[in-house]
Formats: sequence, structure tokens, C-alpha cells
Amino acid sequence: MKHEGIVILDFGSQYTQLIARRIREANIYSEILPFNVSIEEIKKHNPKGIIFSGGPSSVYEPDAPKPDKKVFELGLPILGICYGLQLITDHFGGKVVKAERHEYGRAELEILNHEDLFNNIPNNIHVWMSHGDRVLELPEGFEPIARTYNAPFAAITNKEKKYGEYSFIQRFHIHT
Repeated sequence: MKHEGIVILDFGSQYTQLIARRIREANIYSEILPFNVSIEEIKKHNPKGIIFSGGPSSVYEPDAPKPDKKVFELGLPILGICYGLQLITDHFGGKVVKAERHEYGRAELEILNHEDLFNNIPNNIHVWMSHGDRVLELPEGFEPIARTYNAPFAAITNKEKKYGEYSFIQRFHIHT
């Protein structure tokens, strides 16, 4: 079966169904799969891209949920939301830590780069943040594309590897 849509790997986010619904509303096929699905199962869906959902875990915990490492070798764009952003950061050698100050509620997101993900988005937007961990150090080759007062790496990208990580906070919800 050739779906050629988006595969969403679910890490336990309360917003996974909403993510899938929004993608489908854009007339793009999406399929939610558990985070620990085999690489063979992912390939069966013939995705054009992958989304790592958010979730309640911390990537630095010994039993943190992680996908098959081969997902990073598929050559597909990966969008990491919240835990997904932190997972990609950790996988490529960046540093994720418990935030000194948890961020819950309304925040102002400053867009640093309007290409791709933030195309046609104003320089500053109000978002809803909900997170207790944060990216402290970016992996080599990654750069910030948006920030908040408390999250200097609220959204990051690596164009060479096709990873556009966006922190829906680092779980943020854009208010329009």
C-alpha cells in the first residue's frame, strides 16, 4: 500500500491525535504508530516525513522511550515536537537537562528564521508552553530558529540532515 504521507511516532503526548487531525485537515495522509515500531513497519507506510510526538518522559532517564535508531538513517525529514525535539537533540550529541524554571502557560515566541517552518509567521507570536526539560546545548550542525525567554532553543533545525525540530514547546501552541 503506497500512502506517501506522514508517520507520527507516538511517545505518549496528549496531542498526538490532534497532530494527526491537523495534518489530515491539510489533505495529507497521516498514520500514528507506537514509538517502538520496527523500521520495517515504518517503511511499509512509505512516508514522506516523520513526526516524533511529545510525551511525558525525559530523554536523559535510563528507560526513556526511543525509536529504532535506523529511523534517523531513512533520509526523511523529521519534525520533533516537545519530547521529539529533545530526543533528536540527545541522539545527535546535544544536551537536554531539567529546566531550572518550568514553563507552563502563555509565552512570546521570537522567530529567528522565517524559512520553511515559520514561513509567513510574524516575528513574535504568543504561544502556550508546557515543559520541564530544555535543550542546553545543540548538536553539531543544528541552529536555533525560534526562542522564548525561558527556552533559547524552542525551535531548531538541521537543514543538511533534513531535521526541522520544532518545539510545540518546546510544547507550544500558536494562538492566531
